[in-house]
Amino acid sequence: MKQYQLYTTMGAGFESVVAKELQSLGYETKTENGRVFFKGNQADIVKTNLWLRTADRVKILLKEFKATDFDTLYNQVYDVDWAELLPIDAKFPVQGRSVRSKLHSEPGIQSIVKKAIVNKMSDQYHRRGFLPESGNEYPLDIHIYKDTARISLDTTGASLFKRGYRIEHGGAPLKENFAASLIKLTPYDGTHPLIDPMTGSGTLAIEAALIARNIAPGTWRKFAFDGFDWFDTSLHETALAEAKTLVRPLEQPIWASDIDQSILEIAKLNAHNAGVLQDINFKQIAVKDFATDLENGIIIANPPYGKRLKDKESAEALYKQMGEVFHKYDSFSQYYLVGDPDFEKCFGARATKKRKLFNGNLRVDFYQYWANKK
Repeated sequence: MKQYQLYTTMGAGFESVVAKELQSLGYETKTENGRVFFKGNQADIVKTNLWLRTADRVKILLKEFKATDFDTLYNQVYDVDWAELLPIDAKFPVQGRSVRSKLHSEPGIQSIVKKAIVNKMSDQYHRRGFLPESGNEYPLDIHIYKDTARISLDTTGASLFKRGYRIEHGGAPLKENFAASLIKLTPYDGTHPLIDPMTGSGTLAIEAALIARNIAPGTWRKFAFDGFDWFDTSLHETALAEAKTLVRPLEQPIWASDIDQSILEIAKLNAHNAGVLQDINFKQIAVKDFATDLENGIIIANPPYGKRLKDKESAEALYKQMGEVFHKYDSFSQYYLVGDPDFEKCFGARATKKRKLFNGNLRVDFYQYWANKK
């Protein structure tokens, strides 16, 4: 089976998390900013789209070349055997991005790439000037960084965070792959209890349940490769059937609570859609009333930020309350994603470790408090 140069894209700061996940799936990786490269065939394209919890997309790198002028860009793109990849009726949107390069007009770059592909396909299919673009979608992108151009085919389609289980959500939900990445930054593997005391629409708890039960996160969705005419679609069916045999029962409890009953109902609906409703204990409770007999687990939360609440004071009062409540549960490792640099002061303890991340465009910190093992 033909081997491809593949790569995944991910949110800033999660390169090492995605690389580790790819390595656990059996791939050798090479990492650069925003990308992790690996090699694989069509079966690997299916496997990584189906199983990667923390990445955004899986792409095929079609060609890499130097381009400092539009003629070179046109000629290099024209030289690709587009008829091998795109049927005559293919819909092929081109996304362009340029960073620190002589060719810096992104609309211009997209236009030249599109023109080169149209002209090459017109020559290959003996068709003059017009391609219908009425068929399946083959999403392409051209990325130029420091004058090095890469043209890629996206095998994923809608980003991998769109698992398909989250029908409704609260005001500011975490993306599913962002939530999974946070969990992957903890030691959680399902063999210890996990508690999310400010669960909102339930994404952290649901992603934890999928990890604990070894449920493939891509189980509920289709991918761009399903529409590629040269792709062996039986590979997807086979991989899905195999994934179902790998699901395991939950070993340790997962608790998810929130002060707002209406948002808990949304969380339950999402958990039901993900097939893990029976694995998560949902409870309406305020942080100040939280109590548990569980030990030696993970507490993880995405509490409201001052920016999100439009009220820094009430957010910081909540952080103080969190400190008063959660300090006593020191057999738990605790992880909090917060956008307030004064969190440690309010919480009343310095984090063991702090990791800078971006939740969308918002700069946040992931505060990690490791358990006091007795």
